[in-house]
Amino acid sequence: MKKLSLIGLVLMLVCGLAAAAETELKLDHAPIDAHDVESLQRGAHTFVNYCLNCHSANYMRYNRLREIGLTEEQIRDYLILTDAKVGDLMKVTIDTKAAKEWFGAAPPDLTVIARSRASHAGSGSDWLYTYLRTFYRDSTRPTGWNNVVYPNVAMPHALWQLQGQQVLKEAQVPGPGYMRAVHELALDKPGALKPVEYDQLVADLVNYMTFMSEPARDDRITTGLYVLIVISILVALTYALKKEYWKDVH
Repeated sequence: MKKLSLIGLVLMLVCGLAAAAETELKLDHAPIDAHDVESLQRGAHTFVNYCLNCHSANYMRYNRLREIGLTEEQIRDYLILTDAKVGDLMKVTIDTKAAKEWFGAAPPDLTVIARSRASHAGSGSDWLYTYLRTFYRDSTRPTGWNNVVYPNVAMPHALWQLQGQQVLKEAQVPGPGYMRAVHELALDKPGALKPVEYDQLVADLVNYMTFMSEPARDDRITTGLYVLIVISILVALTYALKKEYWKDVH
């Protein structure tokens, strides 16, 4: 009897895990390239125009954009929309208390969002890429918007004029001997950009946000490779020295 109870418990756990795996949201792969300078520059332009109005990047300075091929003059003329200087941090003037009243929660800082959202389901870049493309109209929400990746999100869809308005529809999908209901997004009202153009804009934005989360990533990797090479050389020399020192010892 105890064995049967144990088997039943195991089966329940397995079924629960299988159901969780089946219902878990699949993130879309973000087509980003850390070496695509033009993409990074376009993403930076989108970030300062659409994200930096409410969200800050308090750990990122404007002058670090020189690392994506921009001059200080270009940064000052095209990417600084306030009275900030090139060496200043990317801060916003929005009042935190007022923003909390408007949206129900204060807009979070986005400096390292591409790293903090990483999970077993995918990278932080994948999360952002999917999140920014899965907003839909929801009249039950205070802002009129909801999100598939982040249900009941407080943030409105800042890029809706570019993407258009999506709606969440229920569809019947055949399963093994049954029909199951799934929810799918459908474009109800087109925006200024075609879907493929909007996806590219989001990819550029996520590319930049991934860079912003760790601007020194390439330097860190390069330094790590040099360190491994030096350690390998030292290990080889140490082993040769050991053989030479003990060669007469029997």
